[in-house]
Amino acid sequence: MTAAAIATRNILIVEDEESIREALVELFEIEGNAVVAAESLPAALDLLRSQPYDLIISDLRLGGKRDGGLQVLAMAGMLSPNAIVLVLTAYPDDSNRQASFRLGALHFLEKPVDLATIAQHAASGGIRTALDADGR
Repeated sequence: MTAAAIATRNILIVEDEESIREALVELFEIEGNAVVAAESLPAALDLLRSQPYDLIISDLRLGGKRDGGLQVLAMAGMLSPNAIVLVLTAYPDDSNRQASFRLGALHFLEKPVDLATIAQHAASGGIRTALDADGR
């Protein structure tokens, strides 16, 4: 398959913890993917306004704001309604889980999350990662 035949997939990573953000960017930074990352709610909202995304991975708490990730999900639902949305959190509770699903999250994942699990959820939507052994 030529590079021209591979459709570019737009991916947004929203995570305030640098090591996690960098690992996620590295996971998706392969040919055919255009990856951008935000470390704060304002940056995430600016990126969401800039273009539609195919995959959005967002931390639930951003910069100490309990509802920061929920604000990302609300905006994503309006601006990227077809995106696969994954929520990551170190603070899982039923109200956040329910709110995340109401706002369009497909998966609510508790940190620490194995990168293979995230890759598997992305693959269900046709999005490739660096873990794809055959590169397809």
